Amino acid sequence: MEVAIGASIAGVRAMASMKLVGVNVASDPLYSIAYAGVNGGLVLVAADDPGIYSSQNEQDTRMVARAAMVPVLEPSDSEEARVFTKLAFTYSEQYDTPVIVRTTTRLSHSQGIVHPEKREKVPDKPYVRNIEKNVLMPANAQKRHIFVEQRLKTMAEDACHFPINRIEYRDKKIGVITSGIPYQYVREALPNASVLKLGLIHPLPRKLITEFAAQVETLYVVEELEPVIEEQIRAWGIPMIGKEIFTVQGEYSAAMLRHAILHEPITEKKPADIPQRPPILCPGCPHRSIFSVMKKLKLHGAGDITCYILGAVAPLGVMDFNVCMGTSISMLHGMEKAKGKEFVQDWVAMIGDSTFLHTGINSLMNMVYNKSTGTVVILYNSTTGMTGHQDHAATGKTLQGEPTYAINIYQLCRAMGIEHVYEVDAFDTEALTTLLQRETKRDALSVILTKSPCALLKEFVPKGTCMVYESLCKKCGQCLTPGCPAMSKQENGIPKIDSSMCNGCEVCAKRCKWDAITLIPRKKGGNAS
Repeated sequence: MEVAIGASIAGVRAMASMKLVGVNVASDPLYSIAYAGVNGGLVLVAADDPGIYSSQNEQDTRMVARAAMVPVLEPSDSEEARVFTKLAFTYSEQYDTPVIVRTTTRLSHSQGIVHPEKREKVPDKPYVRNIEKNVLMPANAQKRHIFVEQRLKTMAEDACHFPINRIEYRDKKIGVITSGIPYQYVREALPNASVLKLGLIHPLPRKLITEFAAQVETLYVVEELEPVIEEQIRAWGIPMIGKEIFTVQGEYSAAMLRHAILHEPITEKKPADIPQRPPILCPGCPHRSIFSVMKKLKLHGAGDITCYILGAVAPLGVMDFNVCMGTSISMLHGMEKAKGKEFVQDWVAMIGDSTFLHTGINSLMNMVYNKSTGTVVILYNSTTGMTGHQDHAATGKTLQGEPTYAINIYQLCRAMGIEHVYEVDAFDTEALTTLLQRETKRDALSVILTKSPCALLKEFVPKGTCMVYESLCKKCGQCLTPGCPAMSKQENGIPKIDSSMCNGCEVCAKRCKWDAITLIPRKKGGNAS
């Protein structure tokens, strides 16, 4: 977000894109640039997640936008997503403001016909030094606040004539104010109803809404998540029906609207009764090795966000909690300050190499500065795992795959003044066990880098596949406890390894006291023999 702001101030149109929790991280610069305004058009594409399909919460970015006094456009289909994004840059420059384009999981996953236009070459704007506008010291910010309030009033008045806000009069017995994906549900559930479809959902076009409300007998506001539009309309004294019949949780559907408004029974077919597929780490994932050692040592994990969140679920179950990216180290820090050094001797902070560079560095510096003790395990798998396998600042590649300088995390930790920093192969369970036993009891801050690449990386080459010698198996089940999806138990109680899934990590083999599992090395240029 800050980089995009810099480009905008220099005079070039710029966009930043992120999901809802990214907006939280970016809110500090967002609130300030709303006061300062823009030079080149500045757009933030924010993806909300009604239904919580892949997020920590179900927050509504529209509420952030209202607090930040930033306009929001919300498309309802693929073509509008294209058109609204283009308009967002125009509005940004016209009204001297950053603009949010809000999408949701359903819109992002939908498909539709689009009509590409000829690319426009927008000339860069000259940079003009303007201290009163761009330096938000209190005296300047006070003046800019007046500007921001007037900007929203002007935009709200102009929005009554924006083509993206349109009235569709049909039967006026029922009128619906809606926006985004819910517009599609309204049209399906209530094809004869009159609709005010809002493309700009902040600031709201009061005159247009008042005009529409006066023309319909019963007015409904249909919006997913929080009653953002509804609360403003109620504040204007306009009678309407909203969240008293609609939920604030999850996604809507046409069937749900028919049930709430027309009192029709919900006739949607129930999903097929199929076996549940719980989330689980991939075969050959280095995190499984680390978590299995932690479980054996009965250590608690202060967790973080990405693949290692799966360390919270069975059968590993070593992560006790997580909040957001980068907080594992800070939470360990807080626990040590609250309960003392002895308490954290059964804990480790777990964070990936990508997340460490994202927000973990500051947390680790704080532990050093505040003389904290504790053990931090950086799960170094050389990628950004669960969220897309992007490169990061320690991989030596840019997001475009070009070579770049690779940050040395080991040396970075040492440069902070941490004396006890160690690197270990994530699959060397013996060495890892020794390190964790020693460092968690140490009266100092220590960092362990467990280095082994993600098994899904293109350059990853399996060592081979593991095989069970049934004649040696004692059916103790120890090899099954790490929960590798390549392993299953046969009816006779003897484990079986699926060679098409096994990556030869040997986590199972190292747990077998009877040497009943062995690695079949991979042939050069081929599969395991």
